Amino acid sequence: QVQLVESGGGLVQNGGSLRLSCEASGRTFSRYVMGWFRQAPGKEREFVIAINGTGGVTYSPAFVKGRFSISRDNNKNMAYLQMNSLKPEDTAVYFCAASPDTIPAMRAGVNVYWGQGTQVTVSS
Repeated sequence: QVQLVESGGGLVQNGGSLRLSCEASGRTFSRYVMGWFRQAPGKEREFVIAINGTGGVTYSPAFVKGRFSISRDNNKNMAYLQMNSLKPEDTAVYFCAASPDTIPAMRAGVNVYWGQGTQVTVSS
């Protein structure tokens, strides 16, 4: 029942920053775990980061530590991915994700709704 629309992708230089936005439909946004995945050409979709419904808990793998952060505004049904110190290897299609389940479930790709994706390209 939730629809997700990403925006903010584009071309950025090595070391630059970019903020992606995700707008969600629905009346129960604050009950959803929100997150981001990415998929590079020829590679599997990988989990990037997630945040719980209240915004008090986040989880991310090591490759984003110190560079990426997630936030949400439950009054606006919005989630954001702030990316700093971008590297060419960050180039991928980035997908917004929402789940009525838990952060571990989202990491596993279980019970997840997906946005259409937005391209992020980091040049050298």
